[in-house]
Amino acid sequence: MSQQQLQQLSQELQEIQEQIEALETNVQSIQQEKTEVDEAIEALETLESGSTVQMPIGGGAYLRATIEDIDEAIVDLGADYAAEFEEDDAIEALENKKENLDDRIDEVNEEIAELETESEELEQQAQQLQQQAMQQQMQQQMGGGPESDE
Repeated sequence: MSQQQLQQLSQELQEIQEQIEALETNVQSIQQEKTEVDEAIEALETLESGSTVQMPIGGGAYLRATIEDIDEAIVDLGADYAAEFEEDDAIEALENKKENLDDRIDEVNEEIAELETESEELEQQAQQLQQQAMQQQMQQQMGGGPESDE
């Protein structure tokens, strides 16, 4: 029965590890989004009307474009919505977005920590079961020895 328990614990540990890896991938994705927000904030703070920029058009292709009016920017609000803001308001909207991303990162990291704690507890249970199994084997071997001498 302990072998069955060990297999079950092993399966649970593997599932937890897969969850942790998925959450870590999620954190990396959120970090990437945060980097993009930082780049957008920097662009709004440093570019001026009349500046020439490389504008992505998809598929890894870019075109040179001239900024007509830096004072108005369209910011993605999420859920397929965007709004036009003046420069300072656009920066504020992006800063708020960045704070929300930080909050999401914290939440996901908390989930990861909880799963790691659960994983450690399961590993301890598995070690205890293995030790018990070894002790039983040793007792059987020691107990079987004197009986065969008689």
